[in-house]
Amino acid sequence: MRQTDRSSRSADASQAGVSEPTEAIQGLRAGLAVFARRRRDIRRVVHTHAVRRELTELARWASTHHVPCIEAADREVDRLAASSHHEGLCIFARPRRWFSATEIADALLQCGGVAVGLDRVRNPYNVGAILRSAAFFGVEGAIIGGSVPGPDLAATAVRVAEGGAEELRLARTTDLADTLGRLRAQGVRVFGADARAPTDAFRFTFVRPCMLVVGHEREGLTPRVRAQCDMLVAIAATGRIDSLNVAVAAGVLFAALLRGR
Repeated sequence: MRQTDRSSRSADASQAGVSEPTEAIQGLRAGLAVFARRRRDIRRVVHTHAVRRELTELARWASTHHVPCIEAADREVDRLAASSHHEGLCIFARPRRWFSATEIADALLQCGGVAVGLDRVRNPYNVGAILRSAAFFGVEGAIIGGSVPGPDLAATAVRVAEGGAEELRLARTTDLADTLGRLRAQGVRVFGADARAPTDAFRFTFVRPCMLVVGHEREGLTPRVRAQCDMLVAIAATGRIDSLNVAVAAGVLFAALLRGR
């Protein structure tokens, strides 16, 4: 296993274990985004030989700052990442900072920006894809709503976000409707995505600062969340299927909301 020279390859990959609370970030782009945005949080790096050339700067930094950077066999990285989809890189870092909804509202009010709310969107692939699209379109933040908040984003969601999780202010809440009510009181408009809404998102003029809320993959928005929306908008179907995957729909709505920005 390797830090900066060939001799270090023989180090035991079990050194990647950590004694302080950490978040395991798997995925090449996700890991490099952590290095770019919050490298001081990094505590261990484990990678396969296949991605060694893409980690030159990270390995050099790790050596300078005495952060273990270990090259390991694929199976060992699988074990440490608890996944075979790590793309050759797993970074152990201090848990990310979660923002408050008030901090996100303040940021939106300052820049006239946009945030996204996730109403019980549970599939980590969808969560990750939404965060990736949000970062692509310059969305300021995301509020993740659910009945039971997890301590971290699912590792799969972070990987699928391809670095997007590091570009957004992230908040979580167990009562999204109440949170949206407080944001509205601060001057943030709330727009809900609803496939049955009569208002076409591409014919509607969105007012910012605002939050776009997307709902559960099958059930959509809860009645309480719908009640907090200033307007419900839909993507007009032009084919034989009348609905979109929630992550795809979010990306389309970001484009509609931010057109001409």
